[in-house]
Amino acid sequence: MSEGQPDGEEPRKLVLPPKAGRKLALFGAPLLLVAGLAAGYGHYTDPGPLQEAKTFVIPHGNNALVTKALQDDGILSPTWASGTFFRIAAFLTHRDGQIHAAELQFPSRVSVAHVLEILRHGKPVSHQVTIPEGLTALKITAILDKAPALKGDLPPLVEGTVFPQTVSYVWGMSRQALADKLQKMMVTKLAAAWDGRNVEALDGLIQSPQELLVLASLIERETAVPSERPMVARVFLNRLKLGMRLQTDPSVIYGLSNGLGTLDVPLTHEDLQTPGPYNTYLQAGLPPGPICSPGQSSLDAAAHPAEGKMLYFVATGTGGHNFAETLADQDKNIRAYHAHLSATSQDQN
Repeated sequence: MSEGQPDGEEPRKLVLPPKAGRKLALFGAPLLLVAGLAAGYGHYTDPGPLQEAKTFVIPHGNNALVTKALQDDGILSPTWASGTFFRIAAFLTHRDGQIHAAELQFPSRVSVAHVLEILRHGKPVSHQVTIPEGLTALKITAILDKAPALKGDLPPLVEGTVFPQTVSYVWGMSRQALADKLQKMMVTKLAAAWDGRNVEALDGLIQSPQELLVLASLIERETAVPSERPMVARVFLNRLKLGMRLQTDPSVIYGLSNGLGTLDVPLTHEDLQTPGPYNTYLQAGLPPGPICSPGQSSLDAAAHPAEGKMLYFVATGTGGHNFAETLADQDKNIRAYHAHLSATSQDQN
């Protein structure tokens, strides 16, 4: 078996199409001379010069441009004879298929025959990009801007329209097309959550898919514990029902950070008194829009809140939250939280 060939395959031979003789006659002596020179390069299935497997982007263009690119990158020998031989081989085997511009993987010592097989029928290299749950549109844009092998600029994203997901793509895909794919996912996921919602639990409180999306975004930013999310949803719904302000810090942070979703310093009392449409300490009801892209768990929690009369929750300091129905119990939970922080600080010192 010749090196550079896939396992289990017989070495390919340079077989001339039926009309090759006529083509040789047409081109005459010059083509015969070129073929003779190219014969010095080696056989069609002989191992090539590539020392290590590599990924290479095949450019758009004619065979001469592709040949030069392959030679420049060490997949083909850089000699004139090698380039000529490859172009002749590509011409005489053109019925096997077109050469495609793509990002392709070439094994070490790949032969001319195998190079042409890859160029015509190889599977493009797959890339992946992950959009984590709870990111703002600005942070999602930054991820897509840095993602390799994508092309083009990305217009501003509307907050909450991108579904958090790991998606695969190939070299040359546009950033806009990838964003469109994730946005279509969110449309589908949101519609399914809305259609399957607990109508009784949301009646008179959440009246549209967009409001469900806003609620889910608040839930997403309030807790990273999936099992807590239906309880957080219940707290917000109970407060909406009673006309209480939501008083959710992530919404305030979103407004203060101009949509970034994070601050370099902790929230202060003065921050909570800063007017703005996303300040849920001052504004009643839901904020005017989502504050991030929520994941499936938060969409489900918004559509199917837990039962209960909880109106408050506060962090435990160990990754979760304590929930309370009364302000007195909330005060106890807050004291417990600060006691935990104090004890932790002493242990560290």
